[in-house]
Amino acid sequence: MESRNPIFSQRGAAGGQPAWGGPTPSVQQLNEMYTAPSYAPPAERAMTIDDVVVRGFMTLGTLVLSAAVAWYLGLGWSVAAPAMIVGLILGLIVSFRQSTNPALILGYALCYGVAIGVLSRTYDYVFHGIVLQAVLGTMLAFGGTLAVYTLKIFRPTPKFTKFVIGAAMAAVGLMLVNWIAGFFVTGGLGLRADNPIGWIFSIAMILLGCFFLLLDFDEIESGVRAGVPARYSWLMAFGLTLSLVWLYLEILRFISYFTDND
Repeated sequence: MESRNPIFSQRGAAGGQPAWGGPTPSVQQLNEMYTAPSYAPPAERAMTIDDVVVRGFMTLGTLVLSAAVAWYLGLGWSVAAPAMIVGLILGLIVSFRQSTNPALILGYALCYGVAIGVLSRTYDYVFHGIVLQAVLGTMLAFGGTLAVYTLKIFRPTPKFTKFVIGAAMAAVGLMLVNWIAGFFVTGGLGLRADNPIGWIFSIAMILLGCFFLLLDFDEIESGVRAGVPARYSWLMAFGLTLSLVWLYLEILRFISYFTDND
């Protein structure tokens, strides 16, 4: 039985010489045909806004649920402190490695949710009703920032991004110095005390949280437009969760300055 070379389309009628069914391929084309893989796996699906929304609900839902359980069970700081440390470690791993691992991100949400639940219960015990006010304030800040971005009232620029990152690093540095100074002077630098300096610093931190939300929205839109893989929706959800946690804690502290502790 005669074998047929796939390069040849037919046999010549005379002399049995092969006849090409098309133009003669070059040496480079033949080499590419030879080295081409026999099977190319399908490309990963691109990320969509819906992907980010779903992952965001999963991450925030885990955080809120664990906070509610910690509140209901009356867990103390003996549980909340280790949970916060573990959550911080997981958050740093995700941030520096830009990890899209759902286990790490949901683990962060679970641990921080426990810590936030205990902290919120402590605040609500001293300032009754303050947690609900802080939740509503966080929702309003999120909605207002989203409206500003959606209506294109303001869009982040590279210079603005550098400013926000620099301001965050400066804020963390100031809080660290304030904490160290608190060992020697009551209230430290006064950045976390109920005084005008503390009020101004808290307002600045709330604004910084809103700025981070603007960066999150811009990153999500840029990722969708660039067609990044769907798995990165987990990283986008993590960023949103970080910003919302920042906002909630800062709003909670700010409201406490103007709430009577009955």
